[in-house]
Amino acid sequence: MSEDMKQQLRPVGIIGTGKYVPGRILTNSDLEKMVETNDEWIVSRTGIRERHIAAPHEATSDLAYEAALKALDSAGMKAEDLDLIIVATVTPDSTVPSTACILQDKLGAKGAAAFDLSAACSGFVYSLATATGFIQNGMYNNALVIGADTLSRITDYTDRNTCVLFGDGAGAVIIGEVPEGRGFQSFDLGAEGSGGSLLNIEAGGSRLPASHQTIEDKKHFLYMNGREVFKFAVRVMGTATERVLTKAGLGKENIDLFVPHQANIRIIQSAMQRLDLPPEKCVINVDKYANTSAASIPLALVEAAEEGRIKEGDTLLMVGFGGGLTWGASVLIW
Repeated sequence: MSEDMKQQLRPVGIIGTGKYVPGRILTNSDLEKMVETNDEWIVSRTGIRERHIAAPHEATSDLAYEAALKALDSAGMKAEDLDLIIVATVTPDSTVPSTACILQDKLGAKGAAAFDLSAACSGFVYSLATATGFIQNGMYNNALVIGADTLSRITDYTDRNTCVLFGDGAGAVIIGEVPEGRGFQSFDLGAEGSGGSLLNIEAGGSRLPASHQTIEDKKHFLYMNGREVFKFAVRVMGTATERVLTKAGLGKENIDLFVPHQANIRIIQSAMQRLDLPPEKCVINVDKYANTSAASIPLALVEAAEEGRIKEGDTLLMVGFGGGLTWGASVLIW
C-alpha cells in the first residue's frame, strides 16, 4: 500500500477490552487420574499447569457474551452502538445460526452486522484485519471482535497426546477510530492448506457427515500431528513476525510487548530468542489457560492490559498460528 493510500485511511485501534474464562479449573493433577500422564511431563513439554473448562450449560456464545460485556464497559459503549460483530471460533454453538448472530441477539445489538470467522488459532488476528478494513474504508465506525472457543467439547479425554493441551475461554476487543499515529500499523496473514490434515476434525462437515460410525471412530474430536505442527509453528512465528514488522517500517528493537499465541512455552521461547526479547517484553499465560485457540491471543492481550503492562504509545506485536494451516500477525500502537 502506498503512503498516499495509508494517509487516506482512518487510523483504527483498540478502544475497549474484556475477557472471560469458565470457573471450573482442570489441573495437571486432575488429568493424571484420567489418562497416563503426569504434571512434570506436561509442564516440561508445554508449560501448561491448568486449564479452564466450560460448565455443561455453557456454550461458546455464553463465553463470548461475558467477554463482550466487559469490552463494551471498557469502551464506554452500549451494545446498540455496535456496527459489526465478528466471532473467531472453531467451536460455534451450531453451524447455523452463527455464534456471532446468537451473540448479537444476547447483547441486543440489533443494528450490528454479524458473522463468524474460522481460522482456528489465527482467527482473532484474521478477524482484527477484517474489521479494521471495514472501519478504515468508512463502511463501519466500530466493531466487536471476539476470539472464543470451547475446545473441551472437541477434545478426546482418553488421548493423552491432545487432552493436556486445550482449554476454554473468550477474549474481546472493541475497535474503532483512534488518534493519528496510533492503532494497527500492519497485518500479515497467510495459510498453507497443504498442511490441513496435520490439525483437523475429520467428521461433521459435508465431506463426512455425522453417523454412528464417525462417532464410534472418534472422528469428531480434534486430531493433531504434534511434531509437524510444532515445526510449522516455530518457522512461521518467526517469518510472520519479521514480515509484519517490515510492513510497519519497524524493527524488533521497537517491540514493547510481544503477545504470541499461547500453545506451547517452547514455541514462545523460540520466537523470543529469534526476536532477542527479554521475558518482561513477552506475555505468557499458557500455564493458566492452556491453548484456547482463537481466544488465546486476546486473553493474553486483555490480561496484560488489566495488569498495567501496556501504556499509551507502546508498540505491540501479536502473532499466532493454527489449523488450516494458518498464521496471522499484527503490529499495533496502543
